Amino acid sequence: MSIPFAIFFDMDGTLLQTEKLSTPAFVRTFERLRETGLWQGETPSEEDLVNVLGMTIEQVWQKLLPGASEEAVHAADTFLLENEIALLKEKVTDLYPGVRSTLEQLHAQGIPLFVASNGQEEYIEAICQEYGLKPLLTDLYSAGRFGTRSKNDLVAKLLSDYDIAHAYMVGDRHSDIEAGTANGLFTVGCDFGFAKPGELDGADMIITDFPQLLDHLPAIDTKS
Repeated sequence: MSIPFAIFFDMDGTLLQTEKLSTPAFVRTFERLRETGLWQGETPSEEDLVNVLGMTIEQVWQKLLPGASEEAVHAADTFLLENEIALLKEKVTDLYPGVRSTLEQLHAQGIPLFVASNGQEEYIEAICQEYGLKPLLTDLYSAGRFGTRSKNDLVAKLLSDYDIAHAYMVGDRHSDIEAGTANGLFTVGCDFGFAKPGELDGADMIITDFPQLLDHLPAIDTKS
């Protein structure tokens, strides 16, 4: 059975205030890498760390660990995930204001809701578990789960797997807008996450507060 209309959400910078989590997680990861002798370089700047959010994990280490050994990259994967989950339990961050109530209202309307993230599978699962989001979401699609090389590919797979006729992609990075556009979706840019000036150019709509999503649902043609 096909789904006539659904909404796809990026995670970092869209649902979760990730900058409060990611920077300390990366800092701890680089400390561990140096302690184990796998990397001698300095910890990247906070700006550099924020800039990689939204990339696949392979792209992250290409940027932050250029020329690193395969062993170092594998260790970095492990350390980062451990640190992210530990920091989630330490409650260093939260969802953006209005995320939970908005998702609850969309779910109550019977709209299938999905996460489409370039993050690691265990990381996305841990976030949804920590904040009790899983009952509101139809499925969690991540690059870590499916090994996709781009957000475009991940969104295409989700559309195909669930036979979704119409959807829109909600996210805060250019990769979200690009993935939505490439797959013929209505794109919603979130100008409260990590977006730089101009990064959301091309979005069909821009919101500055997550609950604004509810005000714009009639703008989408949901007829199959």
